[in-house]
Amino acid sequence: MKATPCDKNTALKKQVSELAEVLKTQAHKLGDHGLTEQEFYNSGLFRGAVEQIRGEFVASMTPKREFVSHILNHMMDEGFIRDWLSAGSKNRHDYSVTLNNGKTAVIELKGCLDGNNTNIFSRPPHADEFIVWSVCTNPSADPGKNLWSGIHTRLSAEIIDRNQRVDGVVLWDWVCSTLGRPCPKITSEPGRLKEIGPYKLPPPCIYMFPATIPSPRNNPEPLPQRLEDVGIIEAMHRCFGGRDEEVHSVFFTARYEGSDVQRKTRIERNGEMQRESNFTSIKRD
Repeated sequence: MKATPCDKNTALKKQVSELAEVLKTQAHKLGDHGLTEQEFYNSGLFRGAVEQIRGEFVASMTPKREFVSHILNHMMDEGFIRDWLSAGSKNRHDYSVTLNNGKTAVIELKGCLDGNNTNIFSRPPHADEFIVWSVCTNPSADPGKNLWSGIHTRLSAEIIDRNQRVDGVVLWDWVCSTLGRPCPKITSEPGRLKEIGPYKLPPPCIYMFPATIPSPRNNPEPLPQRLEDVGIIEAMHRCFGGRDEEVHSVFFTARYEGSDVQRKTRIERNGEMQRESNFTSIKRD
């Protein structure tokens, strides 16, 4: 069972592993450090360089923000949204979008959803809609594994435990449909790719969440919202040529098991179940 139709490129992952092994064993031949092989690996120079590069990739939000700017500007130019603005570093969210009906949609930008950063969000009081947008730019990442980790392990627990309503998740970035992440939506229909600035993009992968917070006693399994219930997601879907049968519905079921609150997650697409968890307890320190 797959949480998303996206595929990882197993051949690319193998090549990445092979290159990593070469770097680990041959890095002492690079540069003008003047050290012997043993001195090089004992010095910490290699490990320090790897950690610095990794940190630079993780810390830099500039490419992600440029990507989002291209998307939102295109949506505004095409008349799918009225306006948008970056919320700035002082806020606990990233973008506010004014929809054509005057409502405010707030976007929280995240990475691959498999890390603790996914748990850090707060729906602002002025938000009529609040979504999480996953921009996972690691070509060798497993999109299905990361998405499931984000939705079931992290977001469902935060929604239920902290009463933080999330209206949906969008999985979409410039790696989609590349060699690193083949997209089945355009495999047989490459004409569905839309060119926006430097990017050629397939329609986004969309996950619709319930409009109310699951509660074991009073609201154990609220239904997912329809596409038209969440304006920012519908605007993305329509603007980039998504098809309604490609939209995912996410069901959260909450119950008590002794003193534990447990939840179960189920993802459906076009009425067919794609993945379902067992009931798992929400753990808090």
